[in-house]
Amino acid sequence: MGRSEAVLQVFSGTVPRHFFTDSCLSKSDPIPSPKYHIKCIKKRVSTNMQTLACSTLLQSRVGGTYRFHGLGSGSFGNMTIRRSWLWSCKCQQSESVSGISTEDVNGTWFVDNTKKLNTINGVVNGPNVLEFQDIQQTNQEKEVLTSNGANGTVRDDFQKTSVDSIENEAWDILRDSVVYYCGSPIGTIAANDPTSSNVLNYDQVFIRDFIPSGIAFLLKGEYDIVRNFILHTLQLQSWEKTMDCHSPGQGLMPASFKVRTVPLDGDDSATEEILDPDFGEAAIGRVAPVDSGLWWIILLRAYGKCSGDLSVQERVDVQTGIKMILRLCLADGFDMFPTLLVTDGSCMIDRRMGIHGHPLEIQALFYSALLCAREMLAPDDGSADLIRALNNRLLALSFHIREYYWIDLKKLNEIYRYKTEEYSYDAVNKFNIYPDQISPWLVEWMPNKGGYLIGNLQPAHMDFRFFSLGNLWSIVSSLATINQSHAILDLIESKWADLVADMPLKICYPALEGMEWQIITGSDPKNTPWSYHNAGSWPTLLWQLTVACIKMNRPDIAAKAVEIAEKRISRDKWPEYYDTKRAKFIGKQAHLYQTWSIAGYLVAKLLLADPGKAKMLITEEDSELVNAFSSILSSNPKRKRSRKNLKQTYIV
Repeated sequence: MGRSEAVLQVFSGTVPRHFFTDSCLSKSDPIPSPKYHIKCIKKRVSTNMQTLACSTLLQSRVGGTYRFHGLGSGSFGNMTIRRSWLWSCKCQQSESVSGISTEDVNGTWFVDNTKKLNTINGVVNGPNVLEFQDIQQTNQEKEVLTSNGANGTVRDDFQKTSVDSIENEAWDILRDSVVYYCGSPIGTIAANDPTSSNVLNYDQVFIRDFIPSGIAFLLKGEYDIVRNFILHTLQLQSWEKTMDCHSPGQGLMPASFKVRTVPLDGDDSATEEILDPDFGEAAIGRVAPVDSGLWWIILLRAYGKCSGDLSVQERVDVQTGIKMILRLCLADGFDMFPTLLVTDGSCMIDRRMGIHGHPLEIQALFYSALLCAREMLAPDDGSADLIRALNNRLLALSFHIREYYWIDLKKLNEIYRYKTEEYSYDAVNKFNIYPDQISPWLVEWMPNKGGYLIGNLQPAHMDFRFFSLGNLWSIVSSLATINQSHAILDLIESKWADLVADMPLKICYPALEGMEWQIITGSDPKNTPWSYHNAGSWPTLLWQLTVACIKMNRPDIAAKAVEIAEKRISRDKWPEYYDTKRAKFIGKQAHLYQTWSIAGYLVAKLLLADPGKAKMLITEEDSELVNAFSSILSSNPKRKRSRKNLKQTYIV
């Protein structure tokens, strides 16, 4: 092996573990404190220096990412390692790693041929396949052949070549977005747009944004990055940061984190890498994420099912982390509902959009995380009470969502005839919903066949907007019944022009407009009608759509959406979101080369090619829950319950 190839393996994290020992992550260790974690970092950086004897690398920021150059003595640090930088690093002991081949490692994070060094607009980290001009040229050649009456086989070959080039380009950009920590891959940055100087926090690793990236790597058999992500984010749990002297709840997962290189204590000539988490104290709006911990549990289960490595979820610190998240979510409070009470901006819609209360997205993720956690929790004396509370919540939550969030033409007509101001246990209009809340758009929009779960439910308030992620994940997690799941997909097909149009998939429908937009969003200039969270179109939702369709054995719906996306998404440079009713325009403030847009497309393609792999994300309905739910529905809803009978944890 050549010297430069050996160095490439060391810095890409493909060298066997004896080069990067990690004493922090042993199976029996409890969750380490931040100070202990930093000590481990010092030790590992020191070990790396002894092995590589690298020159000091001066770092500079280019387009929101980090490049390294220069000579001297010291250690190394990096956010996202570039191929071109690896060539500039001169190691004195590269012979010590010679002889190590790619067959000796678990996963290869860069293409084997390191000579393919491409740039976009002069900035390293561009796609290492066809340039955009080449793709456009291919499309033009395809059009010429079609106009000349070329046979179908030739057209199919050109189309396949074009699609393959899009996938290859997506993989190269995804791998170039990988973030390294002490030489090992740990996540992917949110966006890597070399043309934008407005980075904000898009150069950080977001928990929710990494989920499709992690699933893509799992489907490719590259497990190390997901394992590292799970264990290192676990060490950030309940970090002692505050917002106006107030600390977050124990068990809270950060929204994002960043790898920072800082001087070592007492030694200005040396540096170390640290993980700097953000729990919302620096975020726009200062809102803590509710969904991060829920996504973390879902990804942990997917890792075990896909890799077959159950040792990670069996670790003491991981089991403790699961329990901390569950206790935070299952804690008693003032709320009478089994749904999670959260504020605006605590999930994918991370700005003021009128979703405060009990948004469907959080309830679907909550239900999914509860099922995943129950499957992974070790049956010991310490978890018995937690599992009992978990089972009670699952039953109450499933009944509540299926019964009160579901709406179709029949239910809409029932609400239209509601009586109000009912007081009794057997009230029909339990939440005192006023029929006048039914908007004219809904009356015209609701199809004869199909239905969906509404966006939110609170006393005297039903948010009738269709929220894609909440409905899709309700299918995936079996929060929706089988009939409801098919009805949701029926509605998506029926309202294809509204929800998919020229680019999948509307985050919600319809948009808030006029005075309603001004009051609910505070006249948010980013969430203008049919833009961003206000009914913009998000390509990353392709992967959730695909999992839901595969579960219900209707993959043709997802395949049709992917085909629509392929016509534009690469040419448009992988935007974060699209604007207008039909998604004709790239979002006015959308970042390009958005990582989860790329990863969402790749996951959809991989799952459509091998639908059986979707099982790692799907949770089937528990038979005990089905029986209990049927028992509740079959009981007389008008019976009068006395106080002595109210021994259930929740009133349903």
